[in-house]
Amino acid sequence: MTKQLILALSKGRILEETLPLLADAGLRPAEDHGASRKLLFDTNLPDVKLVVLRATDVPTYVQLGAADMGVAGKDVLLEHGVEGLHEPLDLEIAACRLMTAGITGAEPARARRRVATKFVKVARRWYAEQGIQAEVIKLYGAMELAPLMNLADEIVDIVDTGNTLRANGMEPRELIATISTRLVVNKAAMTMKHDRIMPLIQRLESAVAARTPR
Repeated sequence: MTKQLILALSKGRILEETLPLLADAGLRPAEDHGASRKLLFDTNLPDVKLVVLRATDVPTYVQLGAADMGVAGKDVLLEHGVEGLHEPLDLEIAACRLMTAGITGAEPARARRRVATKFVKVARRWYAEQGIQAEVIKLYGAMELAPLMNLADEIVDIVDTGNTLRANGMEPRELIATISTRLVVNKAAMTMKHDRIMPLIQRLESAVAARTPR
């Protein structure tokens, strides 16, 4: 393992909410990430680098040791699995819900359902726990189209305000999990670089606590 600490960040909304939290913890990119096409950034701390990845790739980079630490949504971690990862801190940002959803007012089939989602493992596990046979279809986007075009009876997707569902004549149904953004650490890195990782975790913990209403 290198002496540097590499922290993998998720692109998109999570990145925009993570950077101010990192700044509160004393960690900042050395340059404006929005003005650069680079994916690997130096920081104000000489031994820490940031890498910006697709959210679904963050657990893999951390699990396999390419990054020591990562920031990822709980939805991604539920789908990926957390083998080889510590999850020491809930960053309490990018909060949302992972839910089932269907056509407004339609009665869900009780015995067997066709379900469209990108969270295939989570969906299969959840429906099995409910005693419902589910044929799960993997899609990568525009989940709301699947019930509207008779591809699926229900979807499993992230729900924030619910406005997109309502705009497409759909409604949220069952809550599968409450989602927020988590800090994950490679288990080997936690052992080998413990004296450098723990201070950063503690600063992040303090930054999260300072934002939490009392």
